[in-house]
Amino acid sequence: MRRGVCYNIIINLNMDMLPIIICKDLRAELTAAIEHVRPDRLFVLTDTTTLKCCWPKIKDFSALSQAQMITIQPTDEAKTLDTLAQVWTALSEGGGTRHSLLVNLGGGMVTDLGGFAASTFKRGIAYINIPTTLLSMVDAAVGGKTGINFHGLKNEIGVFNAAFTVLLDTQFLCTLDAENICSGYAEMLKHGLISDMEHLAELLRFDLSNPDLRQLQNMVARSVAVKEHVVTEDPHEHGIRKALNLGHTAGHAFESLALAENRTVLHGYAVAWGLICELYLSTVRMGFPQSLLRQVVNFVKENYGSFTITCKEYDRLFDFMTHDKKNTAGIVNFTLLANVGDIRINQTANKDEIFEMLDFFRENI
Repeated sequence: MRRGVCYNIIINLNMDMLPIIICKDLRAELTAAIEHVRPDRLFVLTDTTTLKCCWPKIKDFSALSQAQMITIQPTDEAKTLDTLAQVWTALSEGGGTRHSLLVNLGGGMVTDLGGFAASTFKRGIAYINIPTTLLSMVDAAVGGKTGINFHGLKNEIGVFNAAFTVLLDTQFLCTLDAENICSGYAEMLKHGLISDMEHLAELLRFDLSNPDLRQLQNMVARSVAVKEHVVTEDPHEHGIRKALNLGHTAGHAFESLALAENRTVLHGYAVAWGLICELYLSTVRMGFPQSLLRQVVNFVKENYGSFTITCKEYDRLFDFMTHDKKNTAGIVNFTLLANVGDIRINQTANKDEIFEMLDFFRENI
């Protein structure tokens, strides 16, 4: 893929599906996708935020004139079984059949939950993702992972099931506040770490406090390409797709603790903090360069601030990590790096090592 191309990029994730498209003309691309499916009923899922900020950009598309709206509450706290049941109920009461289509318009919570709802309603209906946040564009909406939180654990229930197509339109970036730009950017930083030094250096140079959205659009294409390459090689996370979990074992623990304590933490912030933890483990265990660790620590500290924890919470964080889906027999499993792009999956750490990792986080962020 040629660097710097923002539009008309077509990425094949699944040959049975239409490609992921970074759109030049969202109206035309969405119309073509809907015509391809030829649904008997069309539904659009939003949360209250995207209903207000994003739906007006597409509501006048003729292809959506017969769409039935389903609206749920925003934020990760709503990514629950009750909300899922609300979507199932709306699909059923709206006359949905196995030949219906659900369009998910929103961030990662909407695409995760909407994808799971579509994958399970009537044993599976087609769905299209139109991600509206940077996080969902470069991560949540791409790759076929769907799910909900359950019993206080992130994405505990879900399935692998790719969207019929994913339509990425960077016009929606203009609707985001600074925190949501930062949240999505953390996943891009992860993609840079698992790819190559040139990509990582570009990400670390970017002025996230005053983002150039045109430059960011170009970087989105490159970031999506990194994820596409990994997912194509390993659609169901049996091997190299675990590279995408970098920062997420610790990050999901931070998120779960925040949920339990009613602290508002965006997913990308938790991933950024998780990257610090797991790059420290990478340095200790794999020889990841200390100079690069320090660069990433400085970038995260400057742009994401800190997540306050005390040593009294270490046991609870460790418990959250033991429940992570990536584990085997309760042994905490990490993706680590020996260097940028030098990925080491299925790495374990004991309780003492994890507590030392948390010490490093507290002392440096």
